[in-house]
Amino acid sequence: MGRSYTGTLQKKEMPEAVLPIVFLISLIILKIIRKKYYFALSARIAMAVMLIFTGIAHFVYTEGMALMIPKFLPLKTEAVYLTGILEIIISIALLIPKFEKITGWLLILFFILILPVNIYAAVNHVDMKTASYEGSGAGYLLYRIPLQIFFIAWTYFSCIKFPSK
Repeated sequence: MGRSYTGTLQKKEMPEAVLPIVFLISLIILKIIRKKYYFALSARIAMAVMLIFTGIAHFVYTEGMALMIPKFLPLKTEAVYLTGILEIIISIALLIPKFEKITGWLLILFFILILPVNIYAAVNHVDMKTASYEGSGAGYLLYRIPLQIFFIAWTYFSCIKFPSK
């Protein structure tokens, strides 16, 4: 029996929940410590934490993530490890004011480049956690594509439009 889209979404997308939670917590902590709201910094902290979670997932779900990469591309496992390392490096660079604009642009490019992989995975029903072809399918794109656009906007506004002064 197939899994419901909603059930799969709830189990599969927990790293995205980190973004608003960490944003609110850091916003409150910065307000208490610095007596002022720092929205862009709180947004960068939240994105950094989310990227650490997703970067670590590349090492936990390597086999499943390798299935997400189209068959014609070589070195799938190496690409999964490399992108995991990149996500962790980017998470650190987001918090260094000197690098936040260039990191923001690179992260936006990264989000654009991984979208075809997410589309391929959805069309082929890849379940990253079980390393199988029993995922939610193309309906997942109704969630993932707007989410990618949201991540791009989040990054643009927190790193490029309103960088540290």
